[in-house]
Amino acid sequence: MAEAKSEKSPFIGRQQAPVTLNPSWESKLPAHEANGKGSQSAIGQLGLPAPKDKYLIVFFIFLLHGVGTLMPWNMFITAKSYFEDFKFGVNNTVATETSYRTHFMQNMGFASQVPNLIFNWLNIFVAFGGDLTSRIVYSIIFEMVILLVTIVLAMVDSSQWPGVFFWTTMGCIVLLNVCNGIYQNTIYGIVASLPIKYTGAVVLGSNISGCFTSIMSLVCGEIFDSKRTSAIYYFVTAILVLLLCFDTYFALPLNKFFRHYETISRNSEKKSDSKQQLNVPYWQIFKKASPQLFNIFLTFFVTLSVFPAIQSNIHRSDPEFLIGEKNFTLFTCFLTFNIFAMLGSLTTSWAKWPGPRFLWLPVVARLVFIPLFVFCNYVPPDKVRTAPIYIDNDWVYWGIGILMAYSSGYLSSLGMMYAPQTVHAKYQSTAGMYAAAMLITGIFSGVLFSYLGPSFVI
Repeated sequence: MAEAKSEKSPFIGRQQAPVTLNPSWESKLPAHEANGKGSQSAIGQLGLPAPKDKYLIVFFIFLLHGVGTLMPWNMFITAKSYFEDFKFGVNNTVATETSYRTHFMQNMGFASQVPNLIFNWLNIFVAFGGDLTSRIVYSIIFEMVILLVTIVLAMVDSSQWPGVFFWTTMGCIVLLNVCNGIYQNTIYGIVASLPIKYTGAVVLGSNISGCFTSIMSLVCGEIFDSKRTSAIYYFVTAILVLLLCFDTYFALPLNKFFRHYETISRNSEKKSDSKQQLNVPYWQIFKKASPQLFNIFLTFFVTLSVFPAIQSNIHRSDPEFLIGEKNFTLFTCFLTFNIFAMLGSLTTSWAKWPGPRFLWLPVVARLVFIPLFVFCNYVPPDKVRTAPIYIDNDWVYWGIGILMAYSSGYLSSLGMMYAPQTVHAKYQSTAGMYAAAMLITGIFSGVLFSYLGPSFVI
């Protein structure tokens, strides 16, 4: 397919189109609007105001992509009861020597984050699938195909072959997160060239994603008695969200606001010498951004150390507590985390404190959440807790969960916003990719640490 051709401006020399569209219908725009790169670059050079993001269209597109980057993962972890109680429940499957329930959440986290980690880091240095457009488009398509396979697995009766179902599910999770690693990393790389609040939009979207899936789980649980039917609706919803992400991505190059900042980013690169493009100072970029990369890593490490593997196995201590046993975990763990992480992320739209220099202080202080959750009524599946319970008040536990979730959303958003601002404009995309890779590294390390959860109480 033909690529969209760039115009020449009287102010600057030849420029490349910020995003190559397939199919290349961008070239059919009227002459005076064709990409608008000449006029937008002129605006930048003359110091005139940049175009406005009318109706916040670009903001909401990146917010939607934030939802899309974590939607498949959130659908899987929210379907905890479907996997542990229905597919691997003792009454729903044949007896096996291996207990697939005990460490299912940790195994799912491990299977998802290993490929996500590897391909997030590789995507910084290797152009998987070609240009940025190809990486996003192909990643989304493959994710939808894998989710269709997951829906088929939900429809079939796997009670006679739980081992096959387990490893097939893990295989789907691995492949899904290979694609998602590339998709997520590329989105953060693209948005890094825009004003800081647009990186916040992606982070906010990722937190909204979890909130949305928790509400979906609650609604489906009330409407359908069958966990299988609920799970099917979870995964169909994820496909629909990815379809929206696919469609809206192609609207970005038609937006003057997005083209303006994309053009500025490209003009800051040395395009005259292709060899110089290959000599990106990756180590220098990493060093300059390292304080914020550390903040991003530790924030997600603490969060994933306790959520969802430990927190989802904290049981109600008071039989008379406001929330019944059936929905206790859904409300106090998944719904609480996702709502307050979303609110924390949203808060950064109005307040950005502390600044980059002192952000590490509250980030390090969050380490206290790990022992606090273990002190609650945490009982791993199919295990008997022998350690004493120091926090047996459900309200106190819920308050700790709210603080952990809110601080996770707030501090992670600040770190993701600050990281690209620590380097020169022409390296902001690379710094944004580093930030996304450290996000996944923190998640992966936290998931590994969560395997130690049962050993703390047995």
